Amino acid sequence: MKALVVKTTGLWYEVLAEGKKLVARLRGKFRLEDKKITNPIAAGDWVEIEPNQQADNEWVITKIYDRENYVIRESPRKKGHDHLIASNIDQGIIIVTLKKPRTSTGFIDRFLITLESFRIPGVILFNKKDLYGDKELAKFEELKSIYTELGYDVRLCQFEKEVTANEKALFKNKTSLLCGHSGSGKSTLINQIIPDAQQEVSEISDFANKGVHTTTFAEMFFMDEKSAIIDTPGIKELGLSEIEQEELSHYFPEMRDYLGQCKFHNCLHENEPGCKVKEAVGDTISQLRYDSYLSILRGEDNRK
Repeated sequence: MKALVVKTTGLWYEVLAEGKKLVARLRGKFRLEDKKITNPIAAGDWVEIEPNQQADNEWVITKIYDRENYVIRESPRKKGHDHLIASNIDQGIIIVTLKKPRTSTGFIDRFLITLESFRIPGVILFNKKDLYGDKELAKFEELKSIYTELGYDVRLCQFEKEVTANEKALFKNKTSLLCGHSGSGKSTLINQIIPDAQQEVSEISDFANKGVHTTTFAEMFFMDEKSAIIDTPGIKELGLSEIEQEELSHYFPEMRDYLGQCKFHNCLHENEPGCKVKEAVGDTISQLRYDSYLSILRGEDNRK
């Protein structure tokens, strides 16, 4: 029977099949297929399940269907390994706050790069506008100008007070990945859009206490049959995975027009002479984005 993974909890998975939520295990052999992935299955995955003959009310995952796309990051706990965040998404939405807590542009850019690697559309929602003074509002306008020019949907919001009809419409008929730091307002947004989501969280908690790991993983909530939100735990770090140094500039839309025009074909756009990307910094490429590029290229702190 085909099922949709809506939550992962250690070695247990909650899946949705024929309108019912079921608990399933993954057969051990799958966990050995790729030793560098900490979690072989993520929320949003489609799997095949069958009843566990050795336990009542349990199912076994026998197959993982091919993914249309996925978002992955370096595992913050296991060096040299990666962690799947979510699979089969239509758009990625990052919740940004300019204070309490402050989201860095580097964190924003790392998230957008992970989306660009699969050409997944990105949306940037700046939350907590009620806390912003002139300084924060000026910063918002600066960032909005930069990211809107690159094709990203950028909005100023206040989820604690209201989620507008236009904001709700963003999620309609799509599977959306929601990302942001703890305290950015992700849970508030979900509870505003899906009123009974809080009740679901309570039910999931009961499930999680059934002798399984209680580490928080991504979880899928449904607005309706065609609209789902995959909520990620508050992410402090977003280390990029599966992107080589020479490929990094490909995922900066403003740099693509200059690729292949540099003096050296393997130009990393750092210190090389005759670099067309560097020549465009301050003009068609913002200094802020170029600084993010260099920070990522050099492997600097992925929280900045």
